[in-house]
Amino acid sequence: MKVNITAKKMQVNGDFQEYAEKKLKKLDRFFGEEANAKITLSAIRDTITLELTVKHDNLIFRSEQSAVEKNEALDSCVDRIIRQIRKNKTKIEKRLHSSAFSEEFHDEVEEQPDFKVIKHKEFILRPMSVDEAILQMNMLGHRFFMFKNGDSGDTNVVYRRDDGHYSVLQPRKD
Repeated sequence: MKVNITAKKMQVNGDFQEYAEKKLKKLDRFFGEEANAKITLSAIRDTITLELTVKHDNLIFRSEQSAVEKNEALDSCVDRIIRQIRKNKTKIEKRLHSSAFSEEFHDEVEEQPDFKVIKHKEFILRPMSVDEAILQMNMLGHRFFMFKNGDSGDTNVVYRRDDGHYSVLQPRKD
């Protein structure tokens, strides 16, 4: 697995790089050598926030944790990703054999007179089923997810309702 570490407002030493590579070896049994892991560290007062994103075969796994020590935060993030994989094991196995979705984000800052847009994301929509979109949304830890419906070809949005169920927004054909 290729590991990329980025630090904001702090320094990262070689010991942490070695520790991260050793810890991420736990994920190799799921992904192999083709996966890319990105670790982003940021320090706010006495707390370190670590965000771990693992990309493999168009799947994205993400976990974020705050702790006093960066090693503790990394341990927790790796464990969360393993739990995500185990929780959705059959769906992920099916998904790892097909590459239905790829996304590429570009961050920009835009401002409008009445509304302040702080982030603009662009990504490529690939066809997928509603179940795959829900799986991807849950793995990213988001409450909604936009995707191209493989059946209709329309752009849809799936979201998690407050009651724990899911809903799909789709355009009406008039």
